[in-house]
Amino acid sequence: MSTTVEKIKAIEDEMARTQKNKATSFHLGQLKAKLARLKRELLSAPSGGGGGGGVGFDVARTGVASVGFIGFPSVGKSTLLSKLTGTHSEAAAYEFTTLTTVPGVIQYRGAKIQMLDLPGIIEGAKDGKGRGKQVIAVARTCSLIFIVLDVNKPLQHKQVIERELEGFGIRINKEPPNIVFKKKEKGGINITNTVPLTKLDNDEIRAVMSEYKITSADIAFRCDASVDDLIDVLEAHNRRYVPVIYALNKIDSISIEELDILYRIPNAVPISSEHSWNLDELLEIMWDRLNLVRIYTKPKGQQPDYEQPVVLRDGKNTVEDFCNQIHKSLVDQFKNAVVWGSSVKHQPQHVGLAHVLKDEDVVTILKK
Repeated sequence: MSTTVEKIKAIEDEMARTQKNKATSFHLGQLKAKLARLKRELLSAPSGGGGGGGVGFDVARTGVASVGFIGFPSVGKSTLLSKLTGTHSEAAAYEFTTLTTVPGVIQYRGAKIQMLDLPGIIEGAKDGKGRGKQVIAVARTCSLIFIVLDVNKPLQHKQVIERELEGFGIRINKEPPNIVFKKKEKGGINITNTVPLTKLDNDEIRAVMSEYKITSADIAFRCDASVDDLIDVLEAHNRRYVPVIYALNKIDSISIEELDILYRIPNAVPISSEHSWNLDELLEIMWDRLNLVRIYTKPKGQQPDYEQPVVLRDGKNTVEDFCNQIHKSLVDQFKNAVVWGSSVKHQPQHVGLAHVLKDEDVVTILKK
C-alpha cells in the first residue's frame, strides 16, 4: 500500500509528463484536484513524534498579531529576531519541547506583536515528516510571515520556501479568488462567468467537480480563474491567505548597484541584521501589512490614554468591535460614542455602533 507521500510524488511526476492541451485538460484537472486532497490529508494526519500535524506546537499566544520568521539555516534569522525584540521589548525566550522558540514580543506603535521563529520549514514538510508539518501548521496561524533570505544565495531559496508554503494551502500575498460556489441538492452543475475565462475550460471544471464528487452546484466566476483558483475555493476551509515580506539580509556584503536591483523585487525589504540597517523600514512595512488600527480610549472628563491603545485588526474596526474588545457587556449598555479623529467630519462627533473607526481615533463610550 503506497503512502500519501508516494501518491503525491506519483501525481506530481505524471503532471510534469503531461502536456496541457484540449485532450488532456480533463485529466490534468482531475490530477490537480487529487493532489489538493492528498495534501490536505497529509497536513491533517497525525504524525509520529508527538503533536498532530494540523494543530501545530502549543505556542502560547500574546499580543495582537503574530509574525512568523522562515528561512534556511544561517541566513541571519536569529540575529534579526534578537535585534528586533531586543530593541523594542522585554526580550523573552520561551523554550518549547517541540523545538521552536518565541524570542519575544515587540512593542511597536503601542501594539504588542509576537514574533515566532519557525525553524526547519524546509526539512521534511513536503515529505510529511511531523516536524515540518507542525512548523507549517504554526505558519498558517501567523498574521504575517517574514521570509528571511541571504542576498548572497541564489533566489531559488525564495522559490523553495514559496513552493513549500503554497503546497500546504498558504497563499502568499494573494486575495481569495472571486468565485461564488454554492452546492445544491439537484439540478446539475451550472456555470456562469462575468469575465471571459482564458485559463480554465469546462472539461477542467467537470474534472474537479467529479474528483470532489459534486454533482449539483452553482459556480459563478467573477474573475479570470485558473483550475488552482477553483480548487482553492472548494478547499476554502484549508486555505490561508497570508501577507509575506521578504527580508533580504546581508546587504552589507553587496554593492550599491546590486542593492538597486534588490529594491525592484516586490514585497521585499533589503536589510542588514548584523549592522541593524533598514530595520525601521522593515517594521514600517510590517505595520502597514498587518493592517492594525489603534484606538485611544478617553474616559468621560479625563485625558485620552495614549499609552495603551485598543488595537483592532482583520478589518473589524467598527465602534461595536471596539466595545467588544474592551468588554462584551458594553454593547448592551451602549448609548452612543463620542469620536475625535480622521473617521469623523466634526471634532468631536457622536456616532453609533456601526461607525467605522480609523487609526489613532480617540473614543469616549457613553452608556445608557
